[in-house]
Amino acid sequence: MKSLTYALGFQDPCSNFMIAMIDLYDNIMFYLIIIFILVSWIFISCLSNKKDHLRYLNHGNLIEIIWTLSPAIILWLIGLPSLKLLYIMDEILDAEITVKAIAAQWYWQYNYGDYNNTDIIFDSFAITDDDLSIGSFRKLTVDNALILPINTSIRLIVTSNDVIHSFAVPALGIKIDAMPGRLNSVGFTINRPTILYGQCSELCGILHSAMPIQINGVSLSNYLSFIKSELK
Repeated sequence: MKSLTYALGFQDPCSNFMIAMIDLYDNIMFYLIIIFILVSWIFISCLSNKKDHLRYLNHGNLIEIIWTLSPAIILWLIGLPSLKLLYIMDEILDAEITVKAIAAQWYWQYNYGDYNNTDIIFDSFAITDDDLSIGSFRKLTVDNALILPINTSIRLIVTSNDVIHSFAVPALGIKIDAMPGRLNSVGFTINRPTILYGQCSELCGILHSAMPIQINGVSLSNYLSFIKSELK
């Protein structure tokens, strides 16, 4: 909750995907800092140069080879890990639970699939400011959170009943569009008990800011208790 409180940096990662994205960001920033220092040094040297000691850099074959190959190598160092991560995130392997999230103006509907030939379906609305309890987050807390087990491979299928929405939970590293008449899917695993918050990230109307996402990551036993209670 520290990132929600101070609004600085990334939210605390709750999935391996988000941890990998933060590592990739740190690696890219490392290269960018080196480039920034090098370019700044050359720029300042040129501005403050009184003896014109950089004039020999003009029309030098060696320096032209260096400043042509160096950006290409840096782009490969950045691009290959990025493509690898995108490929890994695109694969959904051996999903143990499938949940459908249906967007509407302006709430989310969750469908837990088929348990004993019965679908568990409920709507999730944002709690108004007047009904918030102490410690709850304004514009983020909902009346019915999406309950999911930790350390479990989850497939989330997203669609929309009306306009384009977007299901985004930064701490999980997921953002997927909800398109009318189309099913999009994403896979993830919650790696610890937690409460996660997200929002619709596609401008979808006047109450776009009033359809938040709340996911409660619980133990498998608590998840099964929740399912049993919903089936009664």
